Amino acid sequence: MAVVVDVMRAFTVAAWAFGLGAEKIVLAGSLDEALALKSRHSGWVAIKDGPPAPGFDTVNSPGMLRSMDLGGRTVVQKTTAGTVGALAVKDAPLVLCSAFVVAESTARLLGTHGREGVTFVVTGEDGRADEDLACAQYIARRVTDGMTDAAPFLRRAAASRAAAQLTERVRQGVHPDDVALCLEVDRFPFAMVAALEGPLMVLRPRTSSSPTTA
Repeated sequence: MAVVVDVMRAFTVAAWAFGLGAEKIVLAGSLDEALALKSRHSGWVAIKDGPPAPGFDTVNSPGMLRSMDLGGRTVVQKTTAGTVGALAVKDAPLVLCSAFVVAESTARLLGTHGREGVTFVVTGEDGRADEDLACAQYIARRVTDGMTDAAPFLRRAAASRAAAQLTERVRQGVHPDDVALCLEVDRFPFAMVAALEGPLMVLRPRTSSSPTTA
């Protein structure tokens, strides 16, 4: 099993997309693939990192995404770290994509599949991003100890390089609320499961009552 973590901001954005009613998220391997998928499906919504670009509907920012109506729609997402990490482990029997906003649901789903054989994929900064590492460690602790406090892990994430870059608007395509939105623990009551559907890696929300297919 693999848990792919991208707190700032890919999988926080993905969770927001589902919270706003999206049906599924297709994880694209390149910007060209994302645009090609959107061109074949006129109702799909395309998201990318960085500044706005022709063909893309919005950028990888939870603050910007939250004003959109995504009810019943498919989102195509391409980011620098998160989607790359998920595609790298696409052959794993179970792939979960996670961030603090869905941490508890991720831990619960992991618990139902057993605690052994879980690999956490820290995507930011070539595997060194402390916000992602903190989230991964928090989820792992919650699997074995449901009383684990999120506060120290959130403090690490808030002090991370990524948080500083977003706060200082070093990156492009940033909303002032992005860091705060990325640090909302358990904002959403679902985990996010990625699986191959034909040639595409597709992310879908799964609640505790959803059928298990992985």
